[in-house]
Amino acid sequence: MVIGAPQTRAEVLAADIERMIAEKGLGPGDPIGTMDEFRDRSGFGRATISEAARLLSDRGTVRIRPGRGGGLFVADPDPVVRLRHTLLTVRRQPTTVADAIAVREALELLIVTDAARHRTAQDITALRKLLTRLRRAAAGGADRFMRANWELHERIAEISPNPLARAVYLSMSRCIADLATRAGSDPDGPGDGYLGLRVEIHAELVEAIAAGDVQRATAATERHRGSGTM
Repeated sequence: MVIGAPQTRAEVLAADIERMIAEKGLGPGDPIGTMDEFRDRSGFGRATISEAARLLSDRGTVRIRPGRGGGLFVADPDPVVRLRHTLLTVRRQPTTVADAIAVREALELLIVTDAARHRTAQDITALRKLLTRLRRAAAGGADRFMRANWELHERIAEISPNPLARAVYLSMSRCIADLATRAGSDPDGPGDGYLGLRVEIHAELVEAIAAGDVQRATAATERHRGSGTM
């Protein structure tokens, strides 16, 4: 289990602004306040207020208008941006690797078959290079293998034209990587034989995508899911 890090002053201010928007019932386009007004209200410096505004803008909560008559305004809802904010919020909460793996695996087939349908020559070249890196990493032990494995799966996900599936899948992969790193290495982790098997499973996954064969990609995904979590 991972405990979230303490909030920065900018994060505290951003949360206060979000509560103010909800309490006042503000809608898209409504003014929230100017930077000077937030400085007067909060007592924070300009740098903290600017960082809070950036956080809110990244979350899709506000739009920042510079110049005279500018300030913060409630943004029109963007489902992808809001989903990313939700996922970032989840990653700051206590969770387990098993939870993240369950979500990622639920999306695995969609991500891989999307990759088989939409891969380009450039994608194929990139995936094969990452597969070569995975082979080399397997000789260096589980930690190196896992990092190379995550890089390969993230590159596969980037091929998908589905922004929602891609955002959730990538967020869960990064959550798994983060949680596993914090948990530390397992001295009794998988041996060379297991890593060698995982390399061959990933090789078939890559070649199925490269061939554009959805049925083959489906079978490769099922084998990948059935033989372990890496």
